[in-house]
Amino acid sequence: MSNRKRRRPAPVDIRAEYRFDYRKARPNRFAALIKGSTVAVLLDQDVASVFQTSEAVNSLLRSVISALPEDVKRRSKRP
Repeated sequence: MSNRKRRRPAPVDIRAEYRFDYRKARPNRFAALIKGSTVAVLLDQDVASVFQTSEAVNSLLRSVISALPEDVKRRSKRP
C-alpha cells in the first residue's frame, strides 16, 4: 500500500442553476441595428482576412450567384 495523499477534485466554479431576475431586464439596445432578415455566417480566419467589410463579402457572393446557371439557382432551397 502506498502512503500518498489523494488530490481532492478542484471545486467547480459554475453554479448548477442561475436565477435571472426578469424585472431588471432591459430591451436589447442593439436590436435596431439589425436590418430586416439579417443572417450571421461565421467565416474561417483565412477567409475573413481577405475581406475588409461585409459589403465586400456580399459583392463577391452576388457576383458568384449571378454567374451560376439558372437551373442551379432554381434548385437552391431557402430555409
